[in-house]
Amino acid sequence: MARTLNRRDFLKSVGAGVAAVGLAGCARSERRASEETPYGVAANRPNIIFILADDLGYGELGCYGQKLIQTPSIDRMAAEGMRFTDHYAGSTVCAPSRCSLMTGLHTGHAHVRGNSEVRPMGQLPLPAETETLPRMLQRAGYKTALIGKWGLGGPGSAGAPNNQGFDYFFGYLCQRHAHNYYPEFLFRNDQRVPLQNKVPNAREDGSGVATEKVEYSYDLMETEALQFITDHKDGPFFLYLAVTLPHANNEAGKNGMEVPDYGVYAENDWPQPEKGRAAMISRLDRGVGRILKRVGNLGLDGNTVVFFASDNGPHREGGSDPNFFLSSGPLRGTKRDLYEGGIRVPLIARWPGHIEAGAVSAHVSAFWDFLPTCADLAGVEAPGNTDGLSLVPTLLGTPRKQKQHECLYWEFHERGSAQAVRFGRWKAIRQPGGTLELYDLEADLGETTDVAADHPQEVAKAREYMTQARTESEFWPLDR
Repeated sequence: MARTLNRRDFLKSVGAGVAAVGLAGCARSERRASEETPYGVAANRPNIIFILADDLGYGELGCYGQKLIQTPSIDRMAAEGMRFTDHYAGSTVCAPSRCSLMTGLHTGHAHVRGNSEVRPMGQLPLPAETETLPRMLQRAGYKTALIGKWGLGGPGSAGAPNNQGFDYFFGYLCQRHAHNYYPEFLFRNDQRVPLQNKVPNAREDGSGVATEKVEYSYDLMETEALQFITDHKDGPFFLYLAVTLPHANNEAGKNGMEVPDYGVYAENDWPQPEKGRAAMISRLDRGVGRILKRVGNLGLDGNTVVFFASDNGPHREGGSDPNFFLSSGPLRGTKRDLYEGGIRVPLIARWPGHIEAGAVSAHVSAFWDFLPTCADLAGVEAPGNTDGLSLVPTLLGTPRKQKQHECLYWEFHERGSAQAVRFGRWKAIRQPGGTLELYDLEADLGETTDVAADHPQEVAKAREYMTQARTESEFWPLDR
C-alpha cells in the first residue's frame, strides 16, 4: 500500500528547505476551506453534476473549434456558462486521471498513477482509507451516485464505488469490461445486472453497428442518470456521470467505434470509424442536452452546478485517426502522450445566476482542483493534503481572489516512466531515459520547438519541480 505523507512527514523526508519550495509549488496545499471561503454559496449547498467523457479530444467540440462534428448542446452549455482554455486532466490515460479527480491528488501523490490491471476483473483498487470526493460530500449530507465507468477497484475490492463514498453505482467496474458497448451485464451496486446482448460485441457484419435489438450501455447510463436527478430533486446530490463515449472497443479490430447508428453522418463520405467517432460524440451531446433539460424542467437550474470534461486526450484506437477531425485542435499529441494534446482537455461549467454566461477563463487548472472546489461549494473542509485549489473564485467571476498553482505535475508509467510539469508559460517533459524537453506555451502552443538548450535556468527549475512534486510508491517506481 502506498503511504500518504502528511506535511510533517514530507518535511522530514525531503528536508525543510527543499520542502518549503515544493509546498509552494507542485506539492500539497495545506489550506482548509473554512479559512478562505465563505463565498456565499455553501449555505445553499448546490447540487453538483460532473459529466466525464472518455478519450474526447480538446478539439472535438464546436465550442473548442470543431467544424465537422455537431455538438449543439455542449456548445450551448458553454454559451450559458464558463469555458476553460487551460484545464488539464489528471493523466493521459483513464485510471490515474479518474483517481486525481476523485482524490484531489496529482500523480506524484496519488495511489493510482497508471492503468494497472487486476484479473479476472478490475484495476489497482483505491485503499479502504482513501479520502475521496464522494465520501466528503456524503458527510456534508449529499446523496452520491456514480453512473458509468469506474476503474479504481473491481468487484469485492476496497476500491469498489460503494466502498469509496457512493450511495449508488450503475455501470462498469472494470475498464476492460467497458471496452464493450454491448456487454452481457453491468453492475448495480455490487450486483450483476444481465443485459440482452447475446452476440459478442453485438456485431454480425463487422461494421461496428448493431444488426439486432440490443442494449447499448451508454443509453442505459443516460436513462439512469436522468432518473437519479428526478429521484433526488430535493437535493443536495452529487452525480458523477462517467460515460464511455467516445472510447473505442479495443477488441473490435479496425472498426471498434461501436454505436447503434451513424445518425446524421450515415451518408457522409467518411471512413466508417470516423462516422462512428462523430456519432458517438453527437450521441453524448444529445445526452448532455437531455440532462440540462431535466435539470431545468425540475426547477433546479439555479441550484445545480454542471461540469463537463474529458479524462484525457483523443485515442488512436478502433480504427479511428484523430487527425481526421483534428481532434487535438492546435495541440500536439494524443492519449498516452504528456504533450498538451494528451492532457489538456475541455472543461465547461454551467450554473445559471452564478456563473456568467459566455465567460471564458484562461486560469490554469487541473482535475485535482475539483475536490477542493466541491468542498467550497458544499461548505465543508477539504482534506489537508490536497494538491488542488478551489476554482470557486473563478467560477463566480472574482478572479483576483483565485489562488494560482505555481506548477502542475504529471508522471506516466507506460513504455518507461515519464514526467511533465507546467509552470507559468513553460512546459517541461522528461521522456523515458531522462531527456528533458522544454516548450514555451505562450509562443508555441503546439510544442513544435524544444528550447531546453536556450533556457538552462528553466530546465533546472523543471527538474527541481519534478523531484519535489512526488512521493515514492511501491507500485509506481520512477526510472530516472
